[in-house]
Amino acid sequence: MPLKAKELPAPEILRAESHPMKRYLRTDRLPHIWCSACGLGTALSCFVYALDEMQLDLDDVGVVSGIGCTGRVAGYVNLDSYHTTHGRAIPFASGLKVAKPKKKVIVFSGDGDLFAIGGNHFIHAARRNIDITVICVNNFTYGMTGGQFGPTTPLGSRGTTAPYGNYENPFNLPYVAASCGAVYVARWTSLHARRLKEAMVEAIAKPGFTFVEIISPCPTNYGRRNRLGEGIDELRYYAEKSVIRHGANPKDADLYPGSEILIGKFVELERPTFLEVYEERVMKKNSGR
Repeated sequence: MPLKAKELPAPEILRAESHPMKRYLRTDRLPHIWCSACGLGTALSCFVYALDEMQLDLDDVGVVSGIGCTGRVAGYVNLDSYHTTHGRAIPFASGLKVAKPKKKVIVFSGDGDLFAIGGNHFIHAARRNIDITVICVNNFTYGMTGGQFGPTTPLGSRGTTAPYGNYENPFNLPYVAASCGAVYVARWTSLHARRLKEAMVEAIAKPGFTFVEIISPCPTNYGRRNRLGEGIDELRYYAEKSVIRHGANPKDADLYPGSEILIGKFVELERPTFLEVYEERVMKKNSGR
């Protein structure tokens, strides 16, 4: 006989005992605060499945985030996690990596946090080839603070601070990352969950500054203001418009309303990391004195 409602286990017990990824999550903080149809739940799921596939020692993994909807990821993972001030996730992560070189350090934050107030830090961490992975969930807006336009908002798109449409040219994030020296650059949408998980595995495993962009719906703010429909409608748009082109020139990855979304792995190359160069050029010289 089916169980009566009062005999069913509490949702908290189901989460704690049955979830296959429970060891990676702070189940006491679930359910999460993200809006229905937001892509952040998918992004977090891909991340924990990537960690599970890599079978890393969780004591050797650190997650750093800044301020914004994506920044909440750090609070949901059962790892050494750091929720830093606005725009400062990358310098914090850089310091963590230098202090603990064996630790895998992942920055998980949003387009506004990483490329507006945090843009200068991104540029120089990539230039130095700091051995960290930056995962950027790009939903084209400041979702947590009311839907203002930001550095990735496509031309013509509306926001609370762009009621007549954005007229500032947005950043092409893969191109920014590649031009600054990132050794791994990929872009996927939250629809392409399996490929996104694989990209995270590759990025985390590769030494050097690696970057993964995730195009994600924000139906509450960006989607509603630009009349994109529900979250499922945005996912259908990704399915129709996404074009996988591995090895494409990141310069061609600009995003325009209604145009194709170029996705794939654009850059994978070898370059000495910051700490490798430091050991080679500084420590050896000092030891020879």
